[in-house]
Amino acid sequence: MGGKSSVFDMIGPIMIGPSSSHTAGVVRIARSAIRVLGGKPDHAEITFYNSFARTYEGHSSDRAIIGGLLDFKTDDPRIKQALDLAKEFGLTYNFKSIGNASVYHPNTIKLSLTKGEQKVEIIGESLGGGLINIAELDGFSANFSAQSHTLIIKAKDESGAIAFISSVIAQEKTNIATMSVSRKGKHDVACHVIEMDSGLNPITITYLKSLPWIKELIYIPEIDL
Repeated sequence: MGGKSSVFDMIGPIMIGPSSSHTAGVVRIARSAIRVLGGKPDHAEITFYNSFARTYEGHSSDRAIIGGLLDFKTDDPRIKQALDLAKEFGLTYNFKSIGNASVYHPNTIKLSLTKGEQKVEIIGESLGGGLINIAELDGFSANFSAQSHTLIIKAKDESGAIAFISSVIAQEKTNIATMSVSRKGKHDVACHVIEMDSGLNPITITYLKSLPWIKELIYIPEIDL
């Protein structure tokens, strides 16, 4: 009564309509982020940039991002009540909006998440049609879509690291779709992001984690599984 209406209020929980594809993208950005974090966060600082800064309330991107942080899938009817359900799930959050950030994609969200002592910062882009790009992870360039099985490895920047990791993956006859490596400085920690057509066996993940020069390993199956 007298308040702002949204896509969810007009059409219900099924994601159809003019902003549905970006709503789905927002959910997937959040679900990708919590997999990097290792679980649902205790607290989230959420910044909407550019177009999202102007439309996030009217197009229900606020509900979608919280729903995704609660690990609701894109077609979950609970997204409609996500802002109210957050407290029940132990999630606190703050929204911010920055309307003119020319360095970012028009539909960009930054998530700064904490879970106990764990922290992660993700910058995600909603590309339309439900497609996303995770552009940055903790200050490293990432650029993965979460449509494939994704391996994220933070490791010492040592000669031969890329070839070694690739050879381990090849032993499983898993095809690498994309690979990118980002580092903040020479011989500093490097972040390897590898998208694969199929998943890895748990024993391979355990082996890679055991290597002393690998500082952190995150494995994310296809995001809608």
